[in-house]
Amino acid sequence: MSIEACRAYLRERGYEDRIREFDVSSATVELAAQAVGCQPAHIAKTLSFVHEDGAILIVCAGDAKIDNSKFKAQFHHKATMLTPDQVVEFTGHTIGGVCPFAITHPNVTAYLDVSLQRFDTIYPAAGNAASAVQLNCDELAQLANSAGWIDVCKGWQ
Repeated sequence: MSIEACRAYLRERGYEDRIREFDVSSATVELAAQAVGCQPAHIAKTLSFVHEDGAILIVCAGDAKIDNSKFKAQFHHKATMLTPDQVVEFTGHTIGGVCPFAITHPNVTAYLDVSLQRFDTIYPAAGNAASAVQLNCDELAQLANSAGWIDVCKGWQ
């Protein structure tokens, strides 16, 4: 159901034609890069964390990792990832297809990490583990209803 929700969400905003569906899995950064035909860093992975009574989504470059000290400085608590059940509850997507699109839960906030800003084209998932959508950073920020750009990752510089 998740890809259908993403497709409808992106269609309403004029981006449905950017969705790419694959016959192979795109559930990991490496698999997504192979399916898309790009470098792993260009995959915009969405990581989901516990925050107060809801969740935080952080979309970052495929070669970036969460820096726990930066995360704690930004959000004032330790980075604790959602469980698979919580991921579905808060995002409507399953692990491997999590993206910041078509999120209807009121207590979910999406942020974009600055690790993405070095690329003209990025590829977040489109709601399942065999899809992606081609965007630039401005489009991603708009479509994700992003709360802003943050710097909470390491390993990409």
